[in-house]
Amino acid sequence: MMAPARPDPSNASADLTAAGASVPREPATPPPARMAEPRDESPLLNPARLGLLAAALAIWLGYEFPTERYLTPERGLGYAIGIVGGCAMLLLLLYPARKHLRWIGFLGSVKAWFRAHMVLGVIGPILILYHANFSLGATNSNAALFSMLLVAGSGIFGRYFYTRIHMGLYGRRASRTDMQAAADDLRAKVAGSSFVPDLLGLLDEADARLLAHRGGTAMLLIRPLFVTVRMHRERWRITRRAMRELRAAAQQSRVLRAQHDTFAKAVRRYIARRLEATRRVAEFESYERLFSLWHVLHLPLFFLLLVAGIVHVIAVHVY
Repeated sequence: MMAPARPDPSNASADLTAAGASVPREPATPPPARMAEPRDESPLLNPARLGLLAAALAIWLGYEFPTERYLTPERGLGYAIGIVGGCAMLLLLLYPARKHLRWIGFLGSVKAWFRAHMVLGVIGPILILYHANFSLGATNSNAALFSMLLVAGSGIFGRYFYTRIHMGLYGRRASRTDMQAAADDLRAKVAGSSFVPDLLGLLDEADARLLAHRGGTAMLLIRPLFVTVRMHRERWRITRRAMRELRAAAQQSRVLRAQHDTFAKAVRRYIARRLEATRRVAEFESYERLFSLWHVLHLPLFFLLLVAGIVHVIAVHVY
């Protein structure tokens, strides 16, 4: 006889479905096998996070230690670092060029150049900071430095907006329909669960509140903040009630009492995933608009950096 299938430990809805069957007051059969504890779907440290940590460490080291003892902007290694950093910033132009000019397709795929754009957008500013010894200088160099910092800061916001409307960092652009389908699929996986009787109703009500549209364009742009705050408030309220009902049910069933911690983790995880999925649907339109506005701002900032960099190079070598 084949053993019964165990729920996927990475899927909170599967755990909750397994926990969702009505629990008898006294077990007539041996207790079911213990469910695996839920785990995160993505590793805590991935290449992108490791790269950001390395970049933060490099900035901290350069700021805290006296780099001027070893690096001079006018000559030697410090001068070379400035040249390499400037070239890295110029290479950022190849991504939009590759995206809009099909005839340069021989340079590589758009996806590959997007990755290079992300990496160069971090490496270039760090090299320039080391070139400048993390300090201010002449007027023309300060203008180039602040322009670079504006572009780098703008890029950080752009990366955040991008991940909110795309399937992953390098994935295709999503749509509200995609987001809604993912939320509906998660909801359907535990339809009919009787484990915590009021849980699904409470979550449906919370979904409706999160998806309620209020205000005009100005409100749309700041809506992610309000939706996030409301999502965390609803999550706390529903989790608290579900845990209270779970403890009460555990008093009536030895089976449930024996596996209380496992069921509690499954319920908490499902509540978090349901409300997170709804939050992404509610915020999608706002992030789509913010990403469009970011595009309008980011390109002029980059050309400002380009002009300031050219003026700085000419001023250094002519005067």
